[in-house]
Amino acid sequence: MGEEAANGGGVAGSAIAASYDDQIRPLLDAVDRLRHLKVTQVGIQLPTIVVVGDQSSGKSSVLESLAGISLPRGQGICTRVPLVMRLQDDPSADEPELRLEYGSGSVAATTEAEVADAINAATAEIAGSGKGISDAPITLVVRKRGVPDLTLVDLPGITRVPVQGQPEDIYDQVARIIREYIAPRESIILNVLSATVDFPTCESIRMSQQVDRTGERTLAVVTKSDRAPEGLLDKVTADDVNIGLGYVCVRNRIGDETYDQARAEEERLFSHHPLLSKMDKSMVGIPAAIIARCLPDIVKQINDRLSHSSEELDRMPPQLNNVADAVRVFFHIVKQACTSLEKVLLRGDFEEYPDRLEFHGMARIAEMLRDYAKKLPAECPPNDQLFLMEEVRILEETKGISLPNFLPRSAFLVMLKKKVQTIGRVPQGLVNGVWEYVEDLVMKILMKHSDDFPQVQPSCRRAVQSLMDKARARSAQHVRELIEMELVADYTANPDYMKTWTEIMEGHEKLMEAVEDACKPSRITLRGFGEVDVSHLRAHADLAGKAFDLRARLTAYWKSIVLRLVDGLALHVLLSVKRLVEKDLEEDLGNELLGNKFAGVERMLAPSPSVAAKRERLSNSIVLLRQSKEVVANIMDRISTAGEQV
Repeated sequence: MGEEAANGGGVAGSAIAASYDDQIRPLLDAVDRLRHLKVTQVGIQLPTIVVVGDQSSGKSSVLESLAGISLPRGQGICTRVPLVMRLQDDPSADEPELRLEYGSGSVAATTEAEVADAINAATAEIAGSGKGISDAPITLVVRKRGVPDLTLVDLPGITRVPVQGQPEDIYDQVARIIREYIAPRESIILNVLSATVDFPTCESIRMSQQVDRTGERTLAVVTKSDRAPEGLLDKVTADDVNIGLGYVCVRNRIGDETYDQARAEEERLFSHHPLLSKMDKSMVGIPAAIIARCLPDIVKQINDRLSHSSEELDRMPPQLNNVADAVRVFFHIVKQACTSLEKVLLRGDFEEYPDRLEFHGMARIAEMLRDYAKKLPAECPPNDQLFLMEEVRILEETKGISLPNFLPRSAFLVMLKKKVQTIGRVPQGLVNGVWEYVEDLVMKILMKHSDDFPQVQPSCRRAVQSLMDKARARSAQHVRELIEMELVADYTANPDYMKTWTEIMEGHEKLMEAVEDACKPSRITLRGFGEVDVSHLRAHADLAGKAFDLRARLTAYWKSIVLRLVDGLALHVLLSVKRLVEKDLEEDLGNELLGNKFAGVERMLAPSPSVAAKRERLSNSIVLLRQSKEVVANIMDRISTAGEQV
């Protein structure tokens, strides 16, 4: 075995190895370097060579020729579970190092002499001691001088007819495992074909064509070339089965031949055999330019991922080195939040949140104002008493020593106060609802813009809550003043008052006739009140006229009261929201975070663990992707140069 290692680990002299060393090794070395860089951790999919073939096609012999180690052989299915072979060239290795990894973390060191038995034992542990199969893989890591840096997956051989001890659905089980491994576009299918059969009849060809119709990621290794040399040249030249990546023809190791002996026999066969010696080396070898088709896709993946990671890193919060940096970033956050709030609350511009109705601030406040106006009764609130009896009782209690045809002003004010008090809670309900909504909206937008600095968000919350408490207090005071203003005097310059009063008073004469003349109908229709019964007023004929006048004045004046309560409160809300967005929010946030010797913004200098971890991950990803990009660029240059030299 020492002589074998010195000569390249049993690989350098074979036909498949010669083609590999000359053209393919640089490409696959590059892929393996990308794998060692762990580029798959950043989402880059690398090509994997998946070995498939019909039962007894010689798959294990092909793998042996690459790895220079003995694998399980025999009749029937020798490979009963996926075998992932990771070959790692180690020029300094005096002795090969082999280990098996399988199951839930099981690791078993082994040797070249015992590896076949170790694989059989691990297979039995996974798939049982019979002839059943499993999709749970075994990984064989081989560190050895002269082997290619390569990862391959050997799959169970395809068999249609179950033998004794095999499950009846053995074909379906094998086919499912094979399809799982060869379906991904990153998989390069190494289809092992026996020279002794017609290629179109091979089940492995049919399966690979199902997922790779053009053959652009399928290459073929033709085994047992020495057993059926006649017509082999025509078969690989005609390519009836559409093998896009070409053919490699090999001779299997026979019996107890050493790898040196097998290499020598293989070289003699293809050099001196009357038929096999006619094969063109370019036909037998694997064209690197064809396999290299997978590289542009890798380059695109790397560029896309690099661009995405760079953009994401650029969007990360800046690293702050001192308090001045923190203050600058803090005011930038406040400016962004205020700009967003100005759009949604003052300008009705919701381009930042087109599909989130709760962020359309101006529309939501307008809805609250409309609902508020509807809650205020358009007509003077009636009572449950008989028509005008409330007014009669008030007039009786406010009568004094005066001329009989004068309406006491105190009666009007008493009635006015009672009516205004019935709606006193409605304005307060509006401002409570508005500030509850505005607080929630301000908090959400501010948290969004300060998301990169969660360490200052508690202070921002306190500032907003304090600001909203002051806004609520100002609005509550304004509502109280609105109500008090309505009670302090009965005044309006609205011309509609006199117009409405005059129109209602046109029914005064009709009312008095029905009250004073018991022969007339007691049910009459009056403008502004509809059909009413006045029979009960005949006992109060002396006050009925004044009571009607009092009701007419209240009805006409009520429209002015409602108008003032709606318009005045709406303007107050809009002004308060405008002042909050344009002035108060920035001031209160500044006082909260910049006070006490900038204690609030100093917390921004210490990034949160999640932000720090994300920045480190993105930075490492960018370094890794740039290294990977350089690896691929170098190998593509080498392939291009080699192609020009040829």
